[in-house]
Amino acid sequence: MLDYETYCKIRDCHERQHLTITQTARALGLHPQTVTKWLKAGQYRPRQSPPRASRLDPFKAQVVRWLDAHPYSAQQIYQRLREAGFDGGYTIVRDYVSKIRPPRREAFLKLAFAPGE
Repeated sequence: MLDYETYCKIRDCHERQHLTITQTARALGLHPQTVTKWLKAGQYRPRQSPPRASRLDPFKAQVVRWLDAHPYSAQQIYQRLREAGFDGGYTIVRDYVSKIRPPRREAFLKLAFAPGE
């Protein structure tokens, strides 16, 4: 996959320097078919990968229920998921738990007293 800088070099070599496709390919160290493809493209578009399903998807509802019921840590959630048949890694669980965990509440009331009162 080409980056934007290489795309601009292809356009520059072909349009401004008037090099042929073969000359442009040699100058940039690319295959002539690659140069042809990017010259036909009207503008640069980075590759869009299709969205993939996560190994955690079938377990996400269960994780939400566990967190609603108890303040489990991500490690505890991961251990429970392993018992339920989850074969993914800890990092995906930790990232998901940190994203959906309910915000922590303040442990103490903040009063409008000055220190020493």
